[in-house]
Amino acid sequence: MDNNIYIELLKREVVPALGCTEPIAIAYATSKCKELLKDEIESINLFLSANIIKNALGVGIPGTGMIGIDIAAALGFIGGDSKLELQVLNNVTKEHIDTAKSMVAQGKIKIELKENCDKLYIETHCKTKDHIAKVIISGNHKNIVKIELDENIILDNINSELKNEDCNIGRKITVESIYNFATNVEFKSIEFLLEGAKMNKLVSIEGLQGDYGLNVGKRLFNSTSIVLGGDSLQNRMVASTAAASDARMSGCTMPIMTTSGSGNQGITATIPSVILSDELKKDDEELARALAISNLITIHVKSYIGRLSALCGAGIAASIGSSAAITYLLDGDIKNIKYAIKNMIGNISGMICDGAKTTCSLKIATGINAAIQCATLALKDVEPKESQGIVGIDVERSIQSLGILGVEGMEDTDKTILNIMLNK
Repeated sequence: MDNNIYIELLKREVVPALGCTEPIAIAYATSKCKELLKDEIESINLFLSANIIKNALGVGIPGTGMIGIDIAAALGFIGGDSKLELQVLNNVTKEHIDTAKSMVAQGKIKIELKENCDKLYIETHCKTKDHIAKVIISGNHKNIVKIELDENIILDNINSELKNEDCNIGRKITVESIYNFATNVEFKSIEFLLEGAKMNKLVSIEGLQGDYGLNVGKRLFNSTSIVLGGDSLQNRMVASTAAASDARMSGCTMPIMTTSGSGNQGITATIPSVILSDELKKDDEELARALAISNLITIHVKSYIGRLSALCGAGIAASIGSSAAITYLLDGDIKNIKYAIKNMIGNISGMICDGAKTTCSLKIATGINAAIQCATLALKDVEPKESQGIVGIDVERSIQSLGILGVEGMEDTDKTILNIMLNK
């Protein structure tokens, strides 16, 4: 496959975002509605898929000190800039935030569950005295498929296959083709990945220094107990990654470089490689190649389990990508990388996603611990056999089996998780 396909895929799927991508996508949709309306907003009605609700209920919205869907929708309309896409809230002011909070307090935002739709589905109806604007996002967080003003259709791509394009490409590539691309492509073609690594490292540092959520990373990093890891390299990799998630999920106002539509996936796919590369004194080129492996394998795995899923994307998909990159940085070859991925699928394939919230950092810490262990075993030529669990005869069949588990096997699990969350 042509190298440009991998580069274009990385540029589409590795993009910056400010805040958790599900509520931010809601804010993006309402900001598009605002462009069509001139009068004072009277109400915002949201029709959301179960997975969007699950991932937007409990996460901090940057700069507001609040969590959830209502404030994201209101702030997107009041102060959002749709041209910034997933950084839509980058230019909001205190006045915008105060106005948005007032909207929420007045009960102007209503939320309904949308049935029989894409797992990533956002439909916003923003109403003023005389007009109503509607925007639908489906398939991925930036994919606006319909825009309507007073029943006059401005854009209608609702039946377009565009939203499945990245998924289809993600399934056409393989672990071996990813490795061949990442290890042979010109460094200049993937050098841009280093900017995302720098961005995510800054948020990691903020998480280690600040006071965010459960402070998982900060408390692990400062541990002096031998039992709890102390200042070991493994503990620094785990703590630094978890700290970035601590900050992000608590409403930190710094942007994150995402992978496959998720900041936590972007964090998990980059920070361990950054810490390990620095320890091993690897140059920028080696780090960029490791990041290409990690991000592309994350994208590949996500193409099977889904952009939103009952399985934890960061704890499973991005940790699998990270394990592959760790193996590469420790001088493993393609055989060892395949072993590491199979080890991960045999290890953490049952980690559920119960929404975006501060405890995501706990799942990420677990995933990175597993990633390091599985890479270590892979370098010793350890791999699970086909007879063991959902692991297949080779790495691609193993990834496909993981996808079947996430999409088919856990459909009812996803509904149960949401019901528990909504009825607490």
